[in-house]
Amino acid sequence: MLSVLLAHTLVALAAPTLVARLGRRAFWVLALGPATAAAYALSQTGNVLAGRTPAEHLPWIPALGVAIDLRLDPLSWMMLLVVGAVGTLVLLYCSAYFARDAHGLGRFGGFLVAFAGSMAGLVVADDMLVLLVFWELTAVFSYLLIGHYMDRASSRRAAMQALVVTTAGGLAMLVGIVVLGVAAGTWSVSAVVAAPPSGPTATIAVVCLLAGAATKSALVPTHFWLPAAMAAPTPVSAYLHAAAMVKAGVYLVARFAPAFSDLTTWRVLVLVLGGGTLLLGGYRALRQHDLKLVLAFGTVSQLGLLTLLLGYGTRATALAGLALLGAHVMFKASLFLVVGIIDAATGTRDLRRLSGVGRRLPLTALAAALATASMIGLPPFAGYVAKEAALEAWAHDGDVLASVMIGVVGVGSALTVAYGLRFLWGAFKPRLASSPGQQAPGQQAPGPAAPRRSEDPEEPARPQPFWMAAPPFVLAVLGLAVALAPAVGERLLAPYADTYPVGEPGHLTLWGGFTPVLAVTVAVLLAGFLAFRYGDRVERLQGALRSPAGADVVYRRLTRRLERFAGAVTAGTQRGSLPFYLGVILVALAVGPGLALVWGLLDRPAHTAHAATARADTSEVLEFGPFAVVPWDRPAQFVVVIVVAVAAVLTANARRRLKAVILVGVAGYGNAALFVLHGAPDLALTQVLSETLILIVMILVLRRLPPYFSDRPLAASRWVRLAIGVATGLVVMVFVASAPLARTHVPVSVDFPEEAEAFGGGHNVVNVTLVDIRAWDTVGEISVLLVAATGVASLVFLRQRRSDVPRLDRAVTLQSAERPEGSATPSAPQRDWLLAGPTLDPGQRSMLFEVLTRIMFHPMILFALFLLFSGHNAPGGGFAAGLVAGLALTIRYLAGGRYELGEAAPVHPGLVLGTGLFLSAGVGLAALLAGQAALESTIVDLHLPVLGDVHLVTSLFFDIGVFLVVIGLVISILRSFGAELDRQAETGSRPPGSDRHTGALTGGDRA
Repeated sequence: MLSVLLAHTLVALAAPTLVARLGRRAFWVLALGPATAAAYALSQTGNVLAGRTPAEHLPWIPALGVAIDLRLDPLSWMMLLVVGAVGTLVLLYCSAYFARDAHGLGRFGGFLVAFAGSMAGLVVADDMLVLLVFWELTAVFSYLLIGHYMDRASSRRAAMQALVVTTAGGLAMLVGIVVLGVAAGTWSVSAVVAAPPSGPTATIAVVCLLAGAATKSALVPTHFWLPAAMAAPTPVSAYLHAAAMVKAGVYLVARFAPAFSDLTTWRVLVLVLGGGTLLLGGYRALRQHDLKLVLAFGTVSQLGLLTLLLGYGTRATALAGLALLGAHVMFKASLFLVVGIIDAATGTRDLRRLSGVGRRLPLTALAAALATASMIGLPPFAGYVAKEAALEAWAHDGDVLASVMIGVVGVGSALTVAYGLRFLWGAFKPRLASSPGQQAPGQQAPGPAAPRRSEDPEEPARPQPFWMAAPPFVLAVLGLAVALAPAVGERLLAPYADTYPVGEPGHLTLWGGFTPVLAVTVAVLLAGFLAFRYGDRVERLQGALRSPAGADVVYRRLTRRLERFAGAVTAGTQRGSLPFYLGVILVALAVGPGLALVWGLLDRPAHTAHAATARADTSEVLEFGPFAVVPWDRPAQFVVVIVVAVAAVLTANARRRLKAVILVGVAGYGNAALFVLHGAPDLALTQVLSETLILIVMILVLRRLPPYFSDRPLAASRWVRLAIGVATGLVVMVFVASAPLARTHVPVSVDFPEEAEAFGGGHNVVNVTLVDIRAWDTVGEISVLLVAATGVASLVFLRQRRSDVPRLDRAVTLQSAERPEGSATPSAPQRDWLLAGPTLDPGQRSMLFEVLTRIMFHPMILFALFLLFSGHNAPGGGFAAGLVAGLALTIRYLAGGRYELGEAAPVHPGLVLGTGLFLSAGVGLAALLAGQAALESTIVDLHLPVLGDVHLVTSLFFDIGVFLVVIGLVISILRSFGAELDRQAETGSRPPGSDRHTGALTGGDRA
């Protein structure tokens, strides 16, 4: 089974290439994907019948107990055979259905094969979470297939509608699966069915599961998406909406019915949903003039009948339901393919305009006649055998509910006969002949007027290729062949029916004698024929009846109102004010979780002595309710906290942006001092470097912002900011203090020092944690850095982003005759301490800054390399080293401008970022290739002649990747907020929102 899913995956991925090389003939190769599923199902027939259930197991998420468990029992065997066989025929049909120059065939073929693989995985999945994954995959691929004609608004609308409805049901199903899995203590489908839970949890799970099944199988009131999905190409309708996708909901009902059909909630929902859908679908089918819509509403009706039979809960109805499921797949897929042939041959699907098609397409007409006979329940076809078995099952029950079911199914079957004859006569009536229930050409038909077409409606139908005519004929003949051997069908399907705990076994037979059920069948056929014969009167009666708004109308109204409501909410909340957004977030944090935390702490007992807070070197412990707080370890900490608090308060009251930035920097440096006082040099080093770089970047940004936060100095707003800040600080402080009170287990970090040395080969626990113990976290963080750098640069580079780097060979030397008017003329030529010195305005240069830059740049680069290579055993690491190197580049830019930055870093930042991320991820791939776990470190001890003993850990290369990512981020920021803004200022262009009173940073400003 895993091989079958893998085959679908490979074929789907190869589809675009195959179509590009082979054209339409590629569908012959693509058909091999679902053909493997059908072949595998056929090869396992003996094992399934003998009770030897094939099963496969592949661990997926062992920590959660989730595995890819696949199981082939009688139900999944039949569904896999259906999905594979019909999928193969539909793909062969596609090789002749589409035009040779049709656009997007590679994409279409890949999606169709991928959908077939998703359905195959869904029906064999024995893990509920895996089943849910395949369930959602079918929704995604059906969305892509329904919307294949993406240039048509109807296709896009139908695809979105189907996705919204089925995804909503999928979310409900997710809740049901979680509730069911937790209640049962297992995710295994077979285990849950064998030992189902009971009580309120089972009821909740059943409701959610049936909600998912109802949306997928288009049961009322979500049936409207299926007729709208007829905007898809005909092969999609034949496969997804007759044989595969819509059967997923029926399959879910059939899968869990043996376990939950005795629940009252299950029985009521199944009867209401199934019976209502059966009658509504048949009623609506009688009013349609599009052949595909007749079949679409007929499919809705038949899905309701299948839900009734498989969810009713007895063995006999389950046998009849599974037989009808197979029959429905054959006759409805055949009829949809027939519609595709008629549409391609005549250019219309309007049954009021078709005539004489059967004479030119006799094989297609024969296939349609055979399939229609099976659909309306004529003997000796599969549809007749299944419906007779269903009526016999309820007739033998003999209770009131069974009698009601016979009546409901009888009415629904009569409607099926009526719209089945309407379809067959409308598609193949003789040329220019008046027909029962149908107006002759030239007369006005009841209902909507037939659309006008430019071509002659009586133009002879064009003959169709073999691969278009053969698949529907094969399916129609199969509907006759399987009915002629009912004993074989019963032998294949009875093992599933026997899993139901209630009722006597049913039987499949062509002749049950002269029984009341035979009389019901005759009455159904007669009533259906009369409804067809007087179809014009039926249509007029339907038009005269007052009916409530359809579900599709209700859906559109709800979506429009939801959009208006969303627009009103967005207009009221998204005001374009960053302070407002941050204020709302912080107030929500203080009011919501903050009040809940305080309420919870009030219920806790007063603090008692706790070993975690008692320190041998602390003489004073302050107790506040459940807390025992140590004010400080040494007085210097208190002084630093006062400095940080004062800086924070002044920041909240600051009106000038520059003042606020500097005060925030003071608070950041104060935190670094606290790290030092607490004995965390790694954190202190990183904090200092980060604060320095952030301070410089913020100053660069301030060049394009007004100097004040607001033109109106509102004292009230400053007090509001201060109040929000104080409240947020107190809440976070309480969070930090109360977090240890909730701990129930020993933290994992207590083992980090030992693991850092044993597995990471280093003594610096902080760095080893980043590059080894929690390397996956670091990969995610540097990925976010890369995305952030790309996004920021894209916002600043408003025009087409240039890939070149500012270099001296493209610079303008300002120490030439082209010096700007009014610039100072030096009395003597200045020495160029920097490479790009000649590009600067001599009057704005700072010689002291240039000399210091010339002296400090290379030592800073060497210090960065030292931090990089020593970080495994001493303070440092790739992140700190990258920040030091980035600061060195920042100094070069501040002293010499954008051309100096181009000379210092003559490389595109995207290349540096990508190389760093690739190197970090490559370490994990190399470990996998070596047979280790991803990102697992390898320790190598070498003795080199000159260097002596060398202790090498492969996580060093991961750290080098982090180093490059940080450098690339800094280069990207400097080019965006520095060099690009300088270029825009020189050329006179400005980004939106820039203040006209601000300008670029000149050389003197940099100094």
